[in-house]
Amino acid sequence: MIAARRLLMIAAFALVVAFLAWALFVAIPRRYTATTVTAARPPVPTASSGPKIKAELFYVSEDGQQLVAVEREVPFGEGTVEQAQQIVGAQVAPVPEPLISPVPAGTKLRGVFVTERGEAYVDLSHEIAANHPGGTLNEILTVYAIVDTLTANLPAITSVQLLIDGKEVATLAGHVDLRRPLTKNLSWVQ
Repeated sequence: MIAARRLLMIAAFALVVAFLAWALFVAIPRRYTATTVTAARPPVPTASSGPKIKAELFYVSEDGQQLVAVEREVPFGEGTVEQAQQIVGAQVAPVPEPLISPVPAGTKLRGVFVTERGEAYVDLSHEIAANHPGGTLNEILTVYAIVDTLTANLPAITSVQLLIDGKEVATLAGHVDLRRPLTKNLSWVQ
């Protein structure tokens, strides 16, 4: 009886400690950290004759095991937020063969937000998860195609967090933790 009571007390104490750790390191910093967020409106179709820049976009390699960087022209955007929007818009857009997009078909860019600390929040439509083929490698390639596209092309952006329909999500398909902004990881690039 005493051993069971002692075990119950230890379990209750561990639960309280876990809750406090979560509150201190996850919940409170997100709610009370003051940052300025700049947002871009959803992409507006631009005329092909407007100014363009060259950006590295990432696509799936022929063997399906890595990403490959491809230099493509994308519309010029005024400032970091608008340029980020143009770059992500190009990354999620359908691609001509033989390129293979790591982003599921039908995915649309809803918006891009950038904080003063250089954290970009990319808001994508629900199709990125609903149409995702699943699997650890596929999810890694999808996530890092977007993260690396922004961090490699825009030095002002240091990390990227993906949102779906304006909400934070734990993962796209159960494997890559999306609850925090991710930094550049070119180890998945050929």
